[in-house]
Amino acid sequence: MTKQYVLTLLLALVATSVGWSLDDQVNWKKVRVLVYTKNGKGYVHDNIPNAVQCIQKLGQQHGFKVDVSDQPAVFTEENLKQYTALIFPSTNNDVFDTDAQRLAFRRYIEAGGGFVGIHSVIGTERNWLWFKRMLGGTFAWHPHFQKLKLTIIDTNHPSMQGLPKVWEKGDECYFSKEMSPGPTVVMAHDLTSLTPQNQEEKDKILANRGSYTELYPAAWYYNFDGGYTWCTALGHDKKDYEDPTFTQHIFQGVRFVVGQVRKIDFSKAYADSRDTPIK
Repeated sequence: MTKQYVLTLLLALVATSVGWSLDDQVNWKKVRVLVYTKNGKGYVHDNIPNAVQCIQKLGQQHGFKVDVSDQPAVFTEENLKQYTALIFPSTNNDVFDTDAQRLAFRRYIEAGGGFVGIHSVIGTERNWLWFKRMLGGTFAWHPHFQKLKLTIIDTNHPSMQGLPKVWEKGDECYFSKEMSPGPTVVMAHDLTSLTPQNQEEKDKILANRGSYTELYPAAWYYNFDGGYTWCTALGHDKKDYEDPTFTQHIFQGVRFVVGQVRKIDFSKAYADSRDTPIK
């Protein structure tokens, strides 16, 4: 038994023990994702078509299927059961038309489904407590677009592998409110790198960072209510979705989620309304 074999075996055992899946453990031919792009009233990011193209390209490269829709009618249990993960790129405000659609989304998560949120996703469904609990909070405010420093907190996490320990890129530092415990942060904004344009922005940064002093959540995962989620606050610039480092960031987030999803089993879902108390 060679040292290399032993090392490979140990890595596989570690990944399995913490619920992480290495790339070669994902059967990409069986993976199908839904990229959902509907936005509610208010600001709509112009990066969404770029995000869609990025994910479609990743699907072609790695052999998984990608469906795209901006129609909330896709949120039925019958339709959702075919998807390994749902991806919301820069969604904002109310993205469902009915509470029946919200319930279908929630029950999909309870059934063991996966969710990947990109950039402004924390501004999605701001009036739905369960959704905000799934995200760990909801959008509060962000300073102007600028060059940021990001710090990888867990370099061993599958979604952070290969990224710069200190990553400098132009983006927006999103602050949240109504935050709840649960999500595990794997990458953080370096708040000391923010450059306010004026005193008003400086005051808003101080007010919105709360008790955080130097680092603020930028990417996190959360095994929530039966499902598996991963979110990144990055991705404002359309050019990000052609940048190799950023696309690696997105792919590894998707890989981390789909590597944990085994079977969508709606018999495990328990909610009978969008606001059923969380078990």
